[in-house]
Amino acid sequence: MKILANDGMANSGIEVLEKAGFEVSTTNIPQEELIAEINKQGIEVLLVRSATQVRKDIIDSCTGLKMIGRGGVGMDNIDVEYARANGKEVFNTPAASSQSVAELVMAHLFSSVRFLYDAYKEMPTNGSTDFKVLKKKYAKGIELRGKTMGIIGFGRIGQALAQYAIGCGMNVIVSDKKEGSVSTSLQVNGQTIEVVLERKSQEDLLANADFVSLHIPSTDKPIIGKKEFAQMKNGAIIINAARGGAVDEDALIENLNSGKIAHACLDVFVNEPNPRQDLLAHPKVSLSPHIGAATLEAQDRIGTELADQIIAYYSKVNA
Repeated sequence: MKILANDGMANSGIEVLEKAGFEVSTTNIPQEELIAEINKQGIEVLLVRSATQVRKDIIDSCTGLKMIGRGGVGMDNIDVEYARANGKEVFNTPAASSQSVAELVMAHLFSSVRFLYDAYKEMPTNGSTDFKVLKKKYAKGIELRGKTMGIIGFGRIGQALAQYAIGCGMNVIVSDKKEGSVSTSLQVNGQTIEVVLERKSQEDLLANADFVSLHIPSTDKPIIGKKEFAQMKNGAIIINAARGGAVDEDALIENLNSGKIAHACLDVFVNEPNPRQDLLAHPKVSLSPHIGAATLEAQDRIGTELADQIIAYYSKVNA
């Protein structure tokens, strides 16, 4: 039983699979050669991250393919419903990277409110000659404690972010498709504390939040565009570690330039892996290259979670 982890896989998952009798390859095959190699090698399970696309052509052409797995949360690079309609088992690892993504959001927040994203660039070149100038330039930072974090999308990642934000002393409000209050659990010094959070409409959240963080699945159109930016507080900061396209990038740049939005923290982009240069070069944007789940711990969890699902599937099929 052959498995191709085309975008790589943690050793933790490979070891579990090999112990169970599977043959795992992590050799990356270019997209245009994928169909031929899957059929040539007799691959039954294809595992991907965000780089490899699994579209109708692969699903139609690779009849021996039984499982398609995505190491991560979103599956917008897979034609999920079409694959399932054609008898393929499609699965992902929704719980594995929640903590890692939430911590990256917090890292972006701390960096933005104290201008670290800019100071990192300026200090090595100008710190020895313009120290006092830079000290004055970065002297208007703000604290997170007491500020309001608005979280749009309250799944596993949104809940993990809420826990970190509450731990920093922030007020947290959330918006999703459900209604009523919602609670989340914090582990503090060996004790479990339940915190009740207020659900608001997206419009109310945007009007009241100092920071807005998006944690939603892929969408056909942006959920934050000109209208939504107009609803936000003056000087708010927006964070997108969800999916490129959730934020209208033209509208974002316009609102950064006008000062309506003080800063943007971006881990995802519309045209990955080739984001637009004017966004990358904007002085009010802190950036990372889609690394929300890229921690050693998350990759280990993703690997073992993928492995467990594959083993469970074959155990059921062969029972």
